Amino acid sequence: MKAVVQRVLKASLSVDGKLVSEIEKGMVVFLGVKNGDDEKELNKLIAKISKLRIFEDENGKMNLAVKDIGGQILLVSQFTLLANCKDGNRPSFIMAERPERANMLYLQAKELLQSSGIVVKTGIFGADMKINVLNDGPVTILLDSEQL
Repeated sequence: MKAVVQRVLKASLSVDGKLVSEIEKGMVVFLGVKNGDDEKELNKLIAKISKLRIFEDENGKMNLAVKDIGGQILLVSQFTLLANCKDGNRPSFIMAERPERANMLYLQAKELLQSSGIVVKTGIFGADMKINVLNDGPVTILLDSEQL
């Protein structure tokens, strides 16, 4: 399981020209589910995301988590994080989990984050989403459950 975490001042997500979700200060988390990923990888990754101290404290040090600042998370499913570009120039997505299973883990990710007291907004699984992000910093963190 992979995630790209971006610290943002605000973000919005639209589908077919209609606003679906928007957040103010917080994180945009793009989540990619790999073949064979299960709740163990999910729990590990979500625990890391929820506790990731990437927000500045009163001394300007990155020492606070999203919950500490009252921030929100925009959680977006993104199978393209599992792209394999080793051979040729056209990415292969055979490492991405089947849509039904990936969506189930994506929804569990939302529930886990919410159960830790974080407001979570989502995209629409499988939709062609347009995402506007105002990065803060920028701060972008790549997480892989295999390396946690």
